[in-house]
Amino acid sequence: MGKEKKVVRKDKGATMKKGDKYKCEQCGFMITVENPCCCDACDIICCGEPMVCL
Repeated sequence: MGKEKKVVRKDKGATMKKGDKYKCEQCGFMITVENPCCCDACDIICCGEPMVCL
């Protein structure tokens, strides 16, 4: 079958920080966090899948 995807998630309780980078493994789209979310658990979705934190 296809290549397995590995989603890297931050430790429970960790929040996003300004400057964190995320990449979509499907299309290669990348973002950098400017204004972090205040939630403890927040996935950024692209192409129907959570983006990977670099």
